Amino acid sequence: MTNKKDLRLRVSPKLYDELMRWSAEELRSMNGLVEYLLTDAVKKRNKNFSEEKTDEKDA
Repeated sequence: MTNKKDLRLRVSPKLYDELMRWSAEELRSMNGLVEYLLTDAVKKRNKNFSEEKTDEKDA
């Protein structure tokens, strides 16, 4: 089981609608799209970033 954190995010209705359309085009959930976009942005900013999956007992 993955150990993910909840994040509450408020966006404008216009941005929300655009993200919904984009996620539908990509066949992703809204959450999946936002997580993908954030991960991509962090990787571009920090070249050493890697999102390694770890077991909960290792954390």
